[in-house]
Amino acid sequence: MKWDSLEDEPCSLARTVAVIGDRWSLLILRECFLRIRRFDEFQASLEITRHLLADRLKKLVRFGVLRRIPYQESPKRYEYILTQKGLDLYPIIMSIVHWGNIHMVDSRGRPMLHQHKSCGKMFDPVMVCSECGEPLSAKAVHVHPGPGARRPSPVLEQRTKRGLESR
Repeated sequence: MKWDSLEDEPCSLARTVAVIGDRWSLLILRECFLRIRRFDEFQASLEITRHLLADRLKKLVRFGVLRRIPYQESPKRYEYILTQKGLDLYPIIMSIVHWGNIHMVDSRGRPMLHQHKSCGKMFDPVMVCSECGEPLSAKAVHVHPGPGARRPSPVLEQRTKRGLESR
């Protein structure tokens, strides 16, 4: 697997890592979900170099995660707005936040709390089965090759035959 061609791999995780798999892209997405939209706001919030920020924003636009919208003509300036594809990354970002809230919080506690607008309660994200609604864990899932697999994984095939894929 070549790092520069992850987007061509027959693996959804590898393709996703090609888009959001570096720290700056993830932090830019965090800022987008916190309603930051303008280049200077990203730069001030993240303390990232202009070159690096421009590079990551271009990548996120190229992959259709962000849309560039002009908000000023002279000089021309843009806002970066999450597309539906970008909004669909929310569960991933929230899963990372949740992991950090469990494993990386210091004695001061969680840096941010999330409140559900509908019920007004603070919440932790939970991953559930789309079919039955039960909570999911790694041990409760079997993995099978899908139609987009280039070739079956020999390790996955052996585990599937032995019923060990949930290990």
